[in-house]
Amino acid sequence: MVKIRLTKTGRKNAPSYRIVVADARSPRDGKFIEVIGFYNPSHNPTLSKIDKEKYEDWIKKGAQPTEAVKQIVEGTYKFVPYDPKAIAAKKEQAKADAEAKAPTGEKLEEEKKEKEEGEKNPEDKESK
Repeated sequence: MVKIRLTKTGRKNAPSYRIVVADARSPRDGKFIEVIGFYNPSHNPTLSKIDKEKYEDWIKKGAQPTEAVKQIVEGTYKFVPYDPKAIAAKKEQAKADAEAKAPTGEKLEEEKKEKEEGEKNPEDKESK
């Protein structure tokens, strides 16, 4: 399968990308068939250029564009730089939310009692 995807170029903290046509099995920065454009999020506003004719030609041949490439072509792509602190904060928030939703020891005991009462009195449930 052939994909239209981004391959990373540039340097640390200043990424830029080429829009390439490549075999889906090849690595991100590996061998490609053809370069059809570029995307540079480091500039303000971001720079991008894609050869629409080549893009459409490859789509007609059956190449599958990635979500990022589709959005770049449409002009709706929002580049989000990697921020390890933000990711760690998001994980901590998710962990805190999960702990808040998890039942405490008292709630577990109450649930067990309700379950046992329901098993002892099945006629009560049928009448409800």
